[in-house]
Amino acid sequence: MIATQEEMIEAKVPIPYRDQCAHLLIPLNKCRQAEFFLPWKCENERHSYEKCEYELVMERMLQMKKIREQEAQSANHSIPLVPKTAGA
Repeated sequence: MIATQEEMIEAKVPIPYRDQCAHLLIPLNKCRQAEFFLPWKCENERHSYEKCEYELVMERMLQMKKIREQEAQSANHSIPLVPKTAGA
């Protein structure tokens, strides 16, 4: 489930936090405000939001790894434009 732009605007989610985990951030922020930002409250909401963010980061890392592997393979199979000189 992804939050819509209207839901994020209504909940006043800052622009940098409007990602695939915003649907978890909205109830977390509501809970935080209701509980006066006490750190031991809203643990379930915080955990689910942080897990979602972690999974997004891991997904991006895997995508970048695949891109780097593809670039390395294409670099190995291409003909260099400048020949390598001895001792340089």
